[in-house]
Amino acid sequence: MAGQGTPATALLVKRGIAHRTHPYRVSPDAPNYGALVAEALGVAPERVFKSLVTEVDGALTVAVVPVTGELDLKALAAAVGGKRATMADRAVAERATGYVRGGISPLGQRRRLPTVLDESALDLPTIYVSAGRRGLQLELAAADLVALTEAGTAALQAR
Repeated sequence: MAGQGTPATALLVKRGIAHRTHPYRVSPDAPNYGALVAEALGVAPERVFKSLVTEVDGALTVAVVPVTGELDLKALAAAVGGKRATMADRAVAERATGYVRGGISPLGQRRRLPTVLDESALDLPTIYVSAGRRGLQLELAAADLVALTEAGTAALQAR
């Protein structure tokens, strides 16, 4: 595990949370990036989640949704009691989280942002999220992610 430490993995170790790291090789500019990550890891794509930094009524908020779906911005806004959600500017997202696009983790962010996890995660034994850098995923229980981020859960996928 040498060389794989990130703020996200450090947080999990510090808190004694069961997790596994999984390295992979996929170009961050590849179309269908999330599906390719799932394929590289050999797991069902429904178990791989992407962390999307959004703005809900001007406040940065993280939505964690399966790579297989699209984020329903209206559902996210409703989940946090807001009126309007938009995707955050890439530079703003990277500055707020301390991570780069393709490696934004919901854990260990520079500034802890309000987080909402798609409720489909709760039906899975474990889920995969970015470990905080491109080429490395974390596998952990959804309940642990919710506890560590104080996340809400809601149906966030566009239907």
